[in-house]
Amino acid sequence: MSMHRLAGIALIAAAAIGVSGAAPAGPSLGRPATAAEIAAVDISVAPDGATLPVGSGSVVAGEAVYVAKCQACHGPRGADGPMDRLTGGVGSLATPKPLKTVASYWPYATTLFDYTRRAMPLTAPQSLSNDEVYAVSAYLLSIDGIVPKDAVLDARSLPAVKMPNRDGFVSWAGRKTR
Repeated sequence: MSMHRLAGIALIAAAAIGVSGAAPAGPSLGRPATAAEIAAVDISVAPDGATLPVGSGSVVAGEAVYVAKCQACHGPRGADGPMDRLTGGVGSLATPKPLKTVASYWPYATTLFDYTRRAMPLTAPQSLSNDEVYAVSAYLLSIDGIVPKDAVLDARSLPAVKMPNRDGFVSWAGRKTR
């Protein structure tokens, strides 16, 4: 290696170490997030529903929210829209033409809540209130008879909903999911 190159490397190393004599721990950008900042964006809901928020919603209220904020993309009653179909297909997974929908494929109702709250509507993600998400979830689940037409879902009742394909998944360890 040439003396010129060695001198350049030494100059860069000296600049990196700085006056204190110790190399910096990182790029010194930003600051650690506070617990409140993390809580504001940590909206994940696990299958057991332990982190579901306060709120509730009925099938009737959900139909009104769905018509106003979801139907343009997903079609009437969750079918025949330009975006993914949400309803129908229960019992079709083992057929030559399976229809993967929320009702036929997803193993947990809490996933419907989590995804809807996080990503919908497409034009304004995270704009629905918790009550609206519970209500839309109740409405969609009622279409396929997963919950009754008079259902009201909340943090206690939603995790108890048994999805038609709940036992259709196998965990990575080879055991059936609950």
